[in-house]
This record gives sequence, C-alpha cells and structure tokens, in this order.
Amino acid sequence: MQVVFYQNRKLAVHGDGVAAVPQPQDSAVTIGSFDGVHRGHRKIISSMLETARQRSFRSVVVTFDPHPRLVLGSETGERLDVLTTLEEKIEQIAELGVDLLVVVRFTSELAEWSSENFIEELLVRTLSAKSVTVGYDHGFGRNRRGSGKTLAGLGALFGFSVQVVEELRIEGEHVSSTRIRALLKSGMIAEANRFLGEPYVLSGTVVEGRKLGRALGFPTVNLKLSDPQKLIPHDGVYIAATSIDGVHYRVMMNIGNRPTVSSEEGRCVEAHILCYSGMLYGRALRFSVLAFIRREKKFDSIDALQAQLEKDKKTVELFFE
Repeated sequence: MQVVFYQNRKLAVHGDGVAAVPQPQDSAVTIGSFDGVHRGHRKIISSMLETARQRSFRSVVVTFDPHPRLVLGSETGERLDVLTTLEEKIEQIAELGVDLLVVVRFTSELAEWSSENFIEELLVRTLSAKSVTVGYDHGFGRNRRGSGKTLAGLGALFGFSVQVVEELRIEGEHVSSTRIRALLKSGMIAEANRFLGEPYVLSGTVVEGRKLGRALGFPTVNLKLSDPQKLIPHDGVYIAATSIDGVHYRVMMNIGNRPTVSSEEGRCVEAHILCYSGMLYGRALRFSVLAFIRREKKFDSIDALQAQLEKDKKTVELFFE
C-alpha cells in the first residue's frame, strides 16, 4: 500500500509502505473518496472533528488518489469526471481544520484487499484509530462489501468506536457527487455550488492561445487544466473570480469551441479577467465559477459577437455590485 501523509497542507512524510508514518497517536478517523468535498462530506468530516475535540484525539481524513472509479472503471471503459483534483481536495480538507490527511494510492491490487485487511493495516496499525466516522452509505473493501455494520464488527475486534452520519438533504434533494456532476454538465452552476457549499473550482496553467480574444477587444487567458479528468461545466459563458498576487479580480469565462471565430482547437476554457493587463503565461491560476450567463452560440458576424460580449461583461460587473 502506497501512502502519503499531509499536515497543515504540506507534505509531511511519504513512502512506499505504512512504515513511513507520523508518531502514533490516538485518532478519530473518517475515510472516503470525498470528490468535491461537498456539504455531505463536510457533515461527515465535521462529525469526526467533533469527536476528536471531545476525546482529545488527532483528527484524520483518509482519501484515495486516483478516484477508485477511475481505476475500477478502466476495465469497463467507464469515464469519470472528477470534481476536485488532488491538490484542490488537499486544500479544501485542510481548510476544515483537519490535523492529518492521508492519501492512499488506489490501485487494482489494493481493490482486491478485504475490508478487514485494509482496516487493520491502515486504520488500526498505522493511524491508531480509536473512533471511525463514515456516511450512512459508506462501502469499502473488495467490491465495496464492507458496510457500517462490517465496520462496527471490526471496531469491536480492534477497539475503536463507529459513528455513522445520516444522509444530508437540501430542500428534499439528496446531496451527492453524482448529482453535482449532473448539474455541472447541464450548466446549472448555482445549483451545483449550493450542494458543494462553495464555488466550483477550475485550476490550471495559463498557456498561449491564438489571441483571438485580444483582436476582439477582450483579451483572454487560456487555461490548461491541471487534471485531464477534471469535470468541465457545460459550454457557455460564466461569471467567475480569481486572485492574482493577492488581488481579487472579476472574470468573464467562456467554455466551449468558440464557433463564431474558430472551432479548430476543440473545447477550451478561456477567461477575460476584468481590469487586468499583465502577462500570465506559465502561471498557475485558480478560478471560482460563480454563475451562468448564457449558452455558447455562433453569431452571424464579429460585430454581433462583440456586442454580445459587451453585454456579458456588463452582466459580470453588475453581479459583483
């Protein structure tokens, strides 16, 4: 089992096995993929943190990279678009005040481990778990055969308590990564953000494009996403925000093929950063996607496109007033 440990957002210890581990300490632990770190996940992590506080335990989150479905689905051709890159997940979980984040390298070999072996090896021997918190639908081990009931039995054997957190529903709707993916793919960014608990993030490196936006009077940065598995919302124009050197900027973001001026480069993510004029090639940027403006469309002329872009820019400005 390959394991990496993070403390305070920084890599603390890493190695090819469980021998490379921080000092033993009684721990409250929660475990899951936590893709999106949405409000349902935060409810589970908050419950674990409360147990850690009450019992003076170290708080630990265990997650996996890559997402287990990326490994297991490769055999069937199933594609999974992830809501968070590993770096985004590390940052979001660290912001919740967790003492230790454990990232387990998920492989086809690990998938064959029994739930009993995994729990004993990682949670008990490595992390000294005295309390384990999971969601109501948590499954683990080979073919996800392990359940809350399985975990309770192992807890009785190895000496840790088990807390199962109830389902979170918002306005009667179940909160899940699957539901959030569907919303994003439909361009329903506000609804997705409501389930996430914070704005959806697109992060990557600024690369050189064909400078078509500059020719239109709307210079853009082209974003190469840091993870090719990252879910890109439905094609369209969005309101977003970013920070550059500590300064916050309003952003008009376009996702799609730019049918009026060029569709040769395929689908891309580009952003017009209002009131910014510096060079950003090679810089890593993070955009918070806040609201949907309109679908992408092909205009009859460049003049018509420019007129629409002026309207879109005004919509962005009014959003932040």
